Amino acid sequence: MVKLKLTVAYDGSGYEGWQTQKTGVGVQSLVETALGKLFPSRPKVFSSSRTDTGVHAMGMAAHFEVPRAEWCMTAARLLLAVNAHLPEDIRVLSARRVPAKFHARFSAVGKEYRYQVWNHTAMNPLLRMQAWHCKRKLDLAAMRSAAGDFVGKHDFRSVRSNPTYDTDSTVRTLSRCEVKRRGSLITFVIEGDGFLYKMCRGIVGTLVQVGEGKIARDAVREILASRDRGVAGMTAPAHGLVLWRVLYDPKNLNPKPRPE
Repeated sequence: MVKLKLTVAYDGSGYEGWQTQKTGVGVQSLVETALGKLFPSRPKVFSSSRTDTGVHAMGMAAHFEVPRAEWCMTAARLLLAVNAHLPEDIRVLSARRVPAKFHARFSAVGKEYRYQVWNHTAMNPLLRMQAWHCKRKLDLAAMRSAAGDFVGKHDFRSVRSNPTYDTDSTVRTLSRCEVKRRGSLITFVIEGDGFLYKMCRGIVGTLVQVGEGKIARDAVREILASRDRGVAGMTAPAHGLVLWRVLYDPKNLNPKPRPE
């Protein structure tokens, strides 16, 4: 078998998230359909993660396998061929061969998400499906101060949604939680070893309410310690969130040279 890793970007506005759905359309099913036009084995695609309805991606990682007998093109040629069978709001940005042991989900060591907020009385119409419109002026210094308290190893139960969703642990480690501003556009950059259901949106919603003065800037540690979703801020809307990139150890990406 030949295994290939894909980096997929998509505008999630018209999809029910990444995963193939029983009702509605998931991005995964369209990528699999496109690959099925190229390979008789109709490969199944395995992703690094799921995204919710309306969430976007610039760096969704996925992999698939095909029998060696079917692999008769270069990775560059695959890129052109698969994109020819995809709608304009989904694009495969890169394709590369990877070792047989590579798995898009289980080989990942971290992920980076970005969330955009348009902080102006009037919404930017070009960002209406890519940013959350917050009309009230936000206190950037307060949000930056509070964001720092999310960094580190914590139980993030307070900022996840659906507390009955089954998971082995609600402890995660964030290596980065930054707030950047360029004019009216505020970008939250969140990087960690893993994320709970709607965790990023819970963090952003909490920080925005810090910026509005509804939550104290020094309250994050108490919110995390409470492990109570009811004391944290709101869940930010899905359309401002982008899965920016998935992180891997380079040694897990490079195939060993084949013997001559």
